[in-house]
Amino acid sequence: MTKQAVIIGGGLGGLAVALRLAARGWRVTVCEQGARFGGKMNLWESGGFRFDTGPSLITMPWVFEELFAAAGSSLADHAQLTSVQPICDYVYDDGARFTYTSSLPDWLATVRQLERNEQGFLDFMKLGAKLYEVSRRTFLARRPLEWPHASDKAVLRHLPIRYGWGNYHRTVAAHFKSPYLQQLYDRYPTYVGSSPYRSPATLAVIPYIEFAFGGWYVQGGLYRIVEGLVELAERAGVTLLTQSRVARVERISGKVAAVELADGAWLPADVVVMNGDASRMAQLFGDSETSELPRTQRSMSGLVFLLGLRHSLPELQHHTIYFSADYQREFEELFDERRFPSDPTVYVNAPSRSDRSVVPGEGETLFIMANAPANEDNTWDEEQIADARRRVMARLRSGGFPNIEEDIAVSDVWTPQRIAERYAMPGGAIYGAHSHGWRNAFLRPSNKDSRCAGLYYVGGSSHPGGGTPTVLLSARITAELIERYERQ
Repeated sequence: MTKQAVIIGGGLGGLAVALRLAARGWRVTVCEQGARFGGKMNLWESGGFRFDTGPSLITMPWVFEELFAAAGSSLADHAQLTSVQPICDYVYDDGARFTYTSSLPDWLATVRQLERNEQGFLDFMKLGAKLYEVSRRTFLARRPLEWPHASDKAVLRHLPIRYGWGNYHRTVAAHFKSPYLQQLYDRYPTYVGSSPYRSPATLAVIPYIEFAFGGWYVQGGLYRIVEGLVELAERAGVTLLTQSRVARVERISGKVAAVELADGAWLPADVVVMNGDASRMAQLFGDSETSELPRTQRSMSGLVFLLGLRHSLPELQHHTIYFSADYQREFEELFDERRFPSDPTVYVNAPSRSDRSVVPGEGETLFIMANAPANEDNTWDEEQIADARRRVMARLRSGGFPNIEEDIAVSDVWTPQRIAERYAMPGGAIYGAHSHGWRNAFLRPSNKDSRCAGLYYVGGSSHPGGGTPTVLLSARITAELIERYERQ
């Protein structure tokens, strides 16, 4: 008989696992508690403006291509990718401004102006390249602590020990003397919701991947990828349920047996895949009423303003970062004091600078984000949102950003509280646990549960971690484990 898999959550990882299992003959049901699939890679539209509410850039596009191919299609049939060049503008507190490009000659010229020598940058990229080569054959290819294949053992001899296993910020400082370049490269651990001052240096693989392989945007917005996956899932016979919150997972003799929905419906299951925060499984089993993920272990959340402007800003790049005056102090506020920074670093994503299809003629779509702590103490009422917004706009104005308050046609706000409620994530922690220390970075919840047969995990809170390509790699690992252990 055909085996049945129930996937809890219709995010990017859940859809990817569903497609891979359906292609192998499984009967698959995806239960999404919201009205739309995609999880954090989602969409908001108003007044002719179209916004991505989550990721704004993808890397490693071949990972997406491989998924669509596994589903019997091609990425090009569903989404048009374009390279974002330059990658980003960086604006500093003292007024300095640099354009970061993956064009090696252009960026080396900037590095020489700041360092007088490009060797530190080249060595940093070599470190990232070595880490990537090891990671793609081991960490990104299988569940944590699984013994490497015989063909992969040789690559472990090239693991960079001197800088690869130390502290991320100290490794950056060992390669760059310029405070501008230190702050620029210190930003990358925030891609996985973590502090550069507490993360392992192995995260240097992130800036290498972005520089070596580029950053990519999808015409019409990144949500086009989700729309393509949903279309393929429907074509493959996957049952897609929206507004279907899972209330409980039933176990019999230590193995998953069924899933109960909030409306009382029961779905029998040979396999259950959790595409949500892994710490919620205790609640779904009825073992606990609270999250198992302590506040001190949570990654950052974010405060996001989606703004549609009536007029265009031609001087604005697709991506711009406005750095705070004291970066280390900002992370102390986020992780030690667990409060919104007094002087936040602000990320401005303006996809309409590259894609006029997301605006109704003239105007801009702005995704403005500042990091925020993932806790339940902040109520994010109107007063708190207004205060945080003043801090965000003050940082933008100090960096020369134009006054846009009177030009806003549509707007929406995503607070950590809203993220927590919408995606059932403790405190709104976008990536589940943070990556502080090697244990948190490399021993995330495994794709296969060791205590309950038939239970698997996929997504940013489980192995190998957050980020859109990493989530798709998580789905491939999970699908392969299900085929290995559940086909008997």
